[in-house]
Amino acid sequence: MTPVTGKVVFITGGAAGIGAEVARRLHARGAKVVLTDVDEVALRGMISELGADRVLTRVADVRDLTAMQAAADAAVERFGGIDVTVANAGVATYGSVLAVDPAAFKLLIDVNVTGVFHTVRATLPALIDRRGYVLIVSSLAAFAAAPGMAPYDAAKAGVEHFANALRMEVAHQGVDVGSAHMSWIDTAMVRDTKDDLPSFREMLTSLPGPLGRTTSVDKCADAFVKGIERRSSRIYCPQWVGLVRWLKPVLSTRLGQAPILRTAPRLVPQMDAEVAELGRSVSARVAAVRTDDPDSADG
Repeated sequence: MTPVTGKVVFITGGAAGIGAEVARRLHARGAKVVLTDVDEVALRGMISELGADRVLTRVADVRDLTAMQAAADAAVERFGGIDVTVANAGVATYGSVLAVDPAAFKLLIDVNVTGVFHTVRATLPALIDRRGYVLIVSSLAAFAAAPGMAPYDAAKAGVEHFANALRMEVAHQGVDVGSAHMSWIDTAMVRDTKDDLPSFREMLTSLPGPLGRTTSVDKCADAFVKGIERRSSRIYCPQWVGLVRWLKPVLSTRLGQAPILRTAPRLVPQMDAEVAELGRSVSARVAAVRTDDPDSADG
């Protein structure tokens, strides 16, 4: 028996990357997993891999509250309730504030911020019934900003504060709330950005100490599972990200930003030129599975 044996875990962005790897580990520990994603093919792959006995999948876009509510209702109908929600779905954009496509910026905010709200709103009544746990996936980006990442930084700082407020709202109802903060994880998001933008690769190598290193999805999933089992208020991967949280006041000064300020005058124009050449402000993978109309996703 494990702390999650028999528990129902609802994961957005559950068909690939961190979401899928967390689902695999929790399922192996005896949990029932509910996976939502916009990638129907990848969801079918998770069913094939894990079997249908303790797995429920729904094609649903987190931008669509109706679709998320339908997925939450299906989870309750199939498994009797929801014990854990992991608001994991997210996208990234390319380019500076002057260069990023405004439609891409809106997509990011709709998925990374509004999508978190929709996920929590849809599942929270079931979580309250079972005195459950919510994990909101934020980032190191909530503590330390980087040029070319203004939309992502804003979104991840926003959902961290959302988690902080939600924690106080539902504590008296027995619901615990955590936020997860990761550095660069070897997901498709990071790999796509490295492939599309040589300037991004150079930026990583210019960061001091461990700040530019990439961590495996396996290590990140291990940290998530441990945090879920402990109902942690904060999950860090790697652990040094927790130190950055306390250094945030310094990192927002010119002294703390000095290493990046030295390279930004050269790398930001280079990044914007690369984005212009690509002709898109998101990865090709995101462009292929996301549409401007969230109602096109089958809830």
